Amino acid sequence: MERLKAALQSAAALATGKAITLFARFVTAPRALWQGIEPDLTQRVYFANHSSNADFVLIWTVLPARVRARTRPVAALDYWLTSPLRAFIARKVINAVLIDRRPEGRVEDPVAQMAAALDEGASLILFPEGQRNSGDTPLLPFKSGLFHLASQRPQVDLVPVWISNLNHVMPKGKVVPVPLICTLTFGAPLHLAQGESKEAFLARAEASLLALSGPQP
Repeated sequence: MERLKAALQSAAALATGKAITLFARFVTAPRALWQGIEPDLTQRVYFANHSSNADFVLIWTVLPARVRARTRPVAALDYWLTSPLRAFIARKVINAVLIDRRPEGRVEDPVAQMAAALDEGASLILFPEGQRNSGDTPLLPFKSGLFHLASQRPQVDLVPVWISNLNHVMPKGKVVPVPLICTLTFGAPLHLAQGESKEAFLARAEASLLALSGPQP
């Protein structure tokens, strides 16, 4: 019985994952621009701007299937475990690294969780702003997690990804998406330089992401 249940869950997760990527492609017709980097199996931390709850879905969608299978979004536990459906998607479909954003209730260190996922061979999708940016500034100040992760796993490529237009497809508070073409621009990888301070590194990471936000060919 347990084997049958596991098999059914696996089949449901696979079908749900395909449905999510098909829907994302239908609504946004996403195109990926790879600048100075190729979409291969190199272990990476993809870090992106965050304007919609669908951001990670779009990155996940445009990755080649073999890369997608090894890439785990870093997501908010307090959002994704609020319903059985969300929990199923987070745990069984996208295999998210679930981070508790409430310091008072946290039992695991977020950086340790991400480092453990990297040690298991996964790549990650991370949003260093820490929350959705619904304001007029292109980026919110980066939280320190990207720096600490880069310090602990300096060999892993840190790849900036600028997502264009998704905030117009799924504005905050809206349920029905507006069909628009979205572009995801993947930049050259970064690494923490020897002796580089947290402030200098985060400023460099922010600049590398903003550099991808201009007009694209």
